[in-house]
Parts: sequence; structure tokens; C-alpha cells
Amino acid sequence: MTEASKKISSAWADQDERERLLMEQLPQVRYIARRIHERLPRHVPLEDLVHAGVVGLIDALHKYDHGKHVQFGSYAKFRIRGAILDSLREMDWSPRDLRRKARRLEEAHNDLRSQLGRNPSEPELAVELGMDLRGLQMLLGEINGLEVGSLRVESPRDGKEEDLCECLPDDTEETPLFLCLRSEMKELLARAISELPEKERQVLALYYYQELTMKEVGSVLGVGESRVS
Repeated sequence: MTEASKKISSAWADQDERERLLMEQLPQVRYIARRIHERLPRHVPLEDLVHAGVVGLIDALHKYDHGKHVQFGSYAKFRIRGAILDSLREMDWSPRDLRRKARRLEEAHNDLRSQLGRNPSEPELAVELGMDLRGLQMLLGEINGLEVGSLRVESPRDGKEEDLCECLPDDTEETPLFLCLRSEMKELLARAISELPEKERQVLALYYYQELTMKEVGSVLGVGESRVS
């Protein structure tokens, strides 16, 4: 075998080994992503974390050094978790200090609930955190802004996931309230028109429905344009 053939054979062997390691570690990616996802708000998609984890796994394949005498699985686990956490930091627009305060508040809430056997009140939380009530309420308002709602919800009909956008009317004039008001308005308008003299009803019909000009309406009715007006 020539030197060139040996290099090609070695390259193919390395590629096969990389593919084997990649397929072997893919379940680890989903496992780590799912564990992290359990502690996140519902609006964060699991598949986004899995995608970031796969990117971390591929990066680990390229940077793995056999000479370090570290098992690839252990090294890959570290890189996968790091890639997922990096992706979350990129998605998070909130200050880290506010996130720390949110975690501290959650811990205080859980501690008090364990002690009291019920959910603590805001004044009790304020005392636990060493804050005044107004300061706690302002903090709660800031923390509430961290959460993002999702338009993907569970259907009350069949339990399947559905998009709220599909339930919203395309036009604000198609809401049930507006349709009801418009129906009532039509009924009142029809009643008012029916009480008009015959000639005035003809003027309305010719001008608004047949879209004739006032001069043309006058010609049809045999009156002047000013009279039609």
C-alpha cells in the first residue's frame, strides 16, 4: 500500500470513528437537554436545547485529544452542557443580577412554605428577605417581566397542542361583540328607513346602493340636485 493510500485509509477510519462516537453520544445530548429543560419556563423549546447540545457534541469531536487520557464520554458531557448553557445565555435578555434575585426569592418562598405549611404572604416574604413590602412588590413586578407566554397551549377539547393564533380573528371587526353590535345597528337602521316617506327611501337606495350622483338621482326622481341634497 502506498503512503497516499495509507493516509486515505486513515482518514476514512477517523471519519468512521467520529460518526460512531457521534451516534453513541446522541442519547446523552437529549438526556442533558431534558434535565436542563425541566428547570426552565415552558416557553423554551426542548428541541432548541437539543440542537445546541448537538453543536457542542460536534465541537467536542473536533477538539478531543486522546493524549489527555480522558474518556470521550466524560469530555463530551462537559462540552454538551456548556453549549446548552451558552445558548440559554444568548436567549436571555434579562440582567444576571435580576435572575439571582429571582432565585433567592424562590428559595425564600420554598423555605417559608415548608415552615408554615402554606404559601407565604408578601409581608412574610419581605421579612424573610430583609426588604420592605414596597421593595418586594417592585421586585416581583420586575421578575414577572422575565416570563414569556406561549401561544402554544393544550386544547381543552382533545388535549392536543394548538396554536392560539388559529383561534384569533384576522380582523378586529370580526369579534363576537362587534358582530352583535353591527347586527343591532342594521336592525335599527332598517327600522328608521322603513319609517321614511317613499321618495326619501328612493333617494337613499339610488345614492347609497346604486351609487348614483345627486344630479343623477335628481334626474330619476324629477327634482333638482339641491332638493336631493
